[in-house]
Amino acid sequence: MLQLDAEALYTELRHGVQGLLRPETVLVGIWSGGAWLAERLQKDLGRPGAHGVISSTLHRDDFQARGLAAGTGPTQLPFAIEGSHILLLDDVLYTGRTLRAVVNELFDFGRPASVTLAVLVDRGGREMPVSAAFSAAKIVLPASQRLSLRRSDDGAFSFRVDVRPDDAPARPA
Repeated sequence: MLQLDAEALYTELRHGVQGLLRPETVLVGIWSGGAWLAERLQKDLGRPGAHGVISSTLHRDDFQARGLAAGTGPTQLPFAIEGSHILLLDDVLYTGRTLRAVVNELFDFGRPASVTLAVLVDRGGREMPVSAAFSAAKIVLPASQRLSLRRSDDGAFSFRVDVRPDDAPARPA
């Protein structure tokens, strides 16, 4: 069974994104794991202002199959997107479909000057032509497994690997 130390990878991410940041960069986390990362990085890096949270729900290409996911939070961008330099954060990069949906959502709010992606884990398996400027780890998992970030009540990160039953349809991350 795969064992990843999410806290150690968070430390790598924190160090890695420092080279991607400009003073005017704003942090935007993809709901939910990326939002947790953005929240913690905002605090740990002493960034002024607030971080943003963005949802992919309304722009997914599989919306009819998935519908509104329970527990999905709304997009909250407490700053102007137009002309902003955005550091987009996510926990796991897989097919790229969530990222495509998020960029569409982001452009509904304005045209940023730049969007840079940083992730905890890049698991390969891309279906879209996207890549992260920084990833704390690169791994390979079978398509039947889903990797997701968890956050405990005290804020500590961990990973969970779920195995999809053979008869369940594949679900893009």
